[in-house]
Amino acid sequence: QVLLVESGGGLVQAGGSLNLSCAASTRTFRIYTMGWFRQRPGTEREFVAAISRLDTSTYYADSVKGRFTISRDNAKNMQYLQMNSVKPEDTAVYYCAANMYGSLRATSKEYDYWGQGTQVTVSS
Repeated sequence: QVLLVESGGGLVQAGGSLNLSCAASTRTFRIYTMGWFRQRPGTEREFVAAISRLDTSTYYADSVKGRFTISRDNAKNMQYLQMNSVKPEDTAVYYCAANMYGSLRATSKEYDYWGQGTQVTVSS
């Protein structure tokens, strides 16, 4: 069992920045591909970004490419999402997820563990 806890959400103006963090309670953090997903009210959860187990590869949704950066620190069991140039359409609950030995392009159904989510609200 892996417990994931997100933090860093909040209210930010359009064009601003926000940095989300995710703490993982596991001694085997390195075996998990990590991802960020988001869910807007009334919509399905959508993929945002993923990072490989050893931080060698990343993958982004087109909607955030060039604005968001995913990273991880295996020594600290942490992953991050740096959000720059945010837009009102980035408003959503953001979820951290872990996928054991998973692919960067894995769907949400393939992820094994999820955090409780953190709200990000971008004002125009």
